[in-house]
Amino acid sequence: MKTKSQSSFSEVLAQNWRSDLLSGFMVFLLALPLSLGIAKASGYPAAMGVLTAMVGGLVTSFFKVAPLTIKGPAAGLITICSGAFLEFGGDQAWPMVTAAVMVAAGIQILIALARWGSLSDFFPAAAVHGMLAAIGIIIIAKQFPVLMGVAPEAYKGRAPLELLTLFPGFVASCNPHLAVLGLTSALIMFLHPVWAKGWVKTVPAPMWVLLVAVPASVLFNFSATEPAYALVSIGNFWGQFGFHFDFGLVGQFVFWKYVFMFLVVNTLESLLTVKAIDPMDPYHRKSDYNGDLLGLGFGNFVSGALGGLPMISEVVRSSSNVAYGARTKWSNFFHGVFLLLAMIFLIPLIEKIPNAALAAMLIFAGWRLTSPKHFIHTYHIGPEQLAIFLLTVVVTLAEDLLLGIAAGMFFKFVLHWIRGVQWNEFFKADYRLEHTGNGAIFYFKSPAIFSNLLSFKKQLNKLHNESPLVLDFSDCKFVDHTFLEFMGQFERERDQASKPLIIRNLEHLQAVSGYKTSTRRRSKNNLI
Repeated sequence: MKTKSQSSFSEVLAQNWRSDLLSGFMVFLLALPLSLGIAKASGYPAAMGVLTAMVGGLVTSFFKVAPLTIKGPAAGLITICSGAFLEFGGDQAWPMVTAAVMVAAGIQILIALARWGSLSDFFPAAAVHGMLAAIGIIIIAKQFPVLMGVAPEAYKGRAPLELLTLFPGFVASCNPHLAVLGLTSALIMFLHPVWAKGWVKTVPAPMWVLLVAVPASVLFNFSATEPAYALVSIGNFWGQFGFHFDFGLVGQFVFWKYVFMFLVVNTLESLLTVKAIDPMDPYHRKSDYNGDLLGLGFGNFVSGALGGLPMISEVVRSSSNVAYGARTKWSNFFHGVFLLLAMIFLIPLIEKIPNAALAAMLIFAGWRLTSPKHFIHTYHIGPEQLAIFLLTVVVTLAEDLLLGIAAGMFFKFVLHWIRGVQWNEFFKADYRLEHTGNGAIFYFKSPAIFSNLLSFKKQLNKLHNESPLVLDFSDCKFVDHTFLEFMGQFERERDQASKPLIIRNLEHLQAVSGYKTSTRRRSKNNLI
């Protein structure tokens, strides 16, 4: 296969349109129900989720985005969107929320143009994963009453921790018909990886849910026998199509609070997805993170202007895109085309989807973010990583996402200080460089940690053409988990470019656990 750098746009499309069209259609089957559910859970009209995914496919594909990622609304942003609706004034706040999305998108575009996409590396890995786990718990807490068919007034506007305590009451006051359908849908979602074999496995689990839930709602006439909140409501989508934004809150702190949260979480999740999908690319292409962020920023701006949700490079749809045989970014474009066709021809059918079925899909998405394996994996990396992870989760649940990730970062600073990192070493990249013929030896002189990673990364990127490149840790007293995760990625990139990387004297630093990227320190006696 020729990539775009090797051939013209028309050649790329002509060579790959069949595989990309098929993959785009399969991802469309996955994206349609998820987009509806995410929008509804976020406080938006359900169809705005589909509009967001449409824009994600039809707009971002014309930028230098990562070749195999799918852009669209994500479960990870439900918490921020619903919080913005609540603090901006409730159901009437839709235009003000979209204004915050547009401002965040504008900043995202500026970050990409300044080529600052690597700023995401500043956030410690444990705090980021703790943030995602907390978001997963919040999604489950907010969607469980929907799964049980409980009337919205019983749970709307309640805090996540309060919702968790109300689970027994939700079960006791459930709507039996909707609850049975919701629980059946949840079983399909959770058991699909186990029972699905052969061609059955190629059909996404959310589509199997719809194949059960929609006929059930028609058979039992839910539109007449169940409350209005039981089914998805699209209404006159094309009559609503237009610009929906209001900058009336731009002078208030709460507006900029959500701009910042949209920006940080949107950017972090997207870049993490690109990093996760790149190794899955069968053609071993390296994505341009700033190019992806630029396309994403324009997509978010257009989506916000039209009343849509913030979008990200979404990991589940992107990994499915790879599995379905996508070759180029035009699979993302085709998935947007199919969503557009659905909103033209399928709205009456979409309005037969029970909200309990969508809740089952979102609960499964939340579970993927917060399953016990994430807690266990973090513990294996090191007890201090688990402490940062848990603190981020608890503060996020008790307060909000912004304070949660700030608490996790502050705690990591404190732990590093206790371990002997000096204040003047937190952000400074102290090193010595020695050239040896065609290669170079890079000696780490200061601790290599998350807060000075950007400085070290800038220097290492200057050595792209040095081969072999030796990284020597003989003078380094401390290397943290976030930095070692970066080292693994840097090593893979050098390997793909056939430029040898030699890591020397890292084994002389004592690891806090047996995990390969656990924090390492010179003295074992002072470990926490």
